[in-house]
Amino acid sequence: MKPARLPAVDQRLVVLVMALLGMGVVMVFSASSVTAYVNFNTPYYFLIRQLIWAALGGAAAWFFSRYDYHQFQRHTKALGILALILLVAVLIPHVGRVIAGGRRWLGFGALEFQPSELAKLALAIVFAGTLTSGRFPPADLKKGFLPHVIAVALVFFLVLKEPDLGTALCLGATAFIMLYLAGARLGYLGGTLLVAIPAVIYEVVHKAYRLQRLLAFIDPAKNPLGSGYHILQSLFALGSGGFVGVGLGRSAFKFFYLPEQYTDFIFAILGNELGFIGGAVVLVLFVMLLWRGFKIAAEAPDSYGRLLAAGLTSMILIQALLNVAVVTDSLPVTGVPLPFISYGGSSLVFTLIGVGILLNISRQRRERN
Repeated sequence: MKPARLPAVDQRLVVLVMALLGMGVVMVFSASSVTAYVNFNTPYYFLIRQLIWAALGGAAAWFFSRYDYHQFQRHTKALGILALILLVAVLIPHVGRVIAGGRRWLGFGALEFQPSELAKLALAIVFAGTLTSGRFPPADLKKGFLPHVIAVALVFFLVLKEPDLGTALCLGATAFIMLYLAGARLGYLGGTLLVAIPAVIYEVVHKAYRLQRLLAFIDPAKNPLGSGYHILQSLFALGSGGFVGVGLGRSAFKFFYLPEQYTDFIFAILGNELGFIGGAVVLVLFVMLLWRGFKIAAEAPDSYGRLLAAGLTSMILIQALLNVAVVTDSLPVTGVPLPFISYGGSSLVFTLIGVGILLNISRQRRERN
């Protein structure tokens, strides 16, 4: 007797993610080829690694698309504790790896990963479980709302110590949206923002490099060879791309004019080579992903699935919004990769795991019941 076939996943979400992932692989190769050749004597160094991570992430997405998302409810506490342990471990000298001034990685060599990427996924899963369990009602200040705010504040602080303000903001924004969708009172959320915003401003102005980034955001031309260099080069790249771009692979800015050109600022290279049209296509794909993700949430068979789908979708879109906002000088510089597009193993794999969970929720949507 043949086993029963699983219902089909949301095919439109699969197409959207594959389109973004395909554009990402192409742009990583284009943006990184010069750096790879100079440093590793081959233009394919970063491309090969991105393909490996994409394959691993794709396999993980396939697995989790078939793994019943309700199983996560049994392991909510363990997953939250694991994420916290790893976030603490990465801050311990000689345990966490320091790269480019940040202590954000665990592991050895090619096996390293960022615990903060796991923390983003864990936060969506844990909050979906606790907010819909009935034991921590978000509308109850003491029993539900404050415990969640304290938990996310702890995670925010640990990620901020790495330091990684961009990821910390992604975590905070995702938690805020999930609390709102779960039924937290607007007064509680507003009060939290009144406390959180001054705290973030304090962190910015009391760290010299963050203050320099803020001043560069206000007037990047004031220090064009210093703190304003990143954003000016990004704007030059986007502006010189025009409507149709200079052509795929032909950007001059990847010749060490634009720092972090295949990670945080890859959207600038994309805009330079593919123009306004290429950048608009990427943004439209993300908007469509938002639509599919919240449609899956709306059709989920239970409140846990609805909140989990909404949290995972928000996590991806908030990160994309922050990245594009930084590249276009709409926000001060924070190191956040563009989901599916930027080079990076941890970010890509954990984002694709989130997509896999979304696909599993789509298998069980109410219209099939």
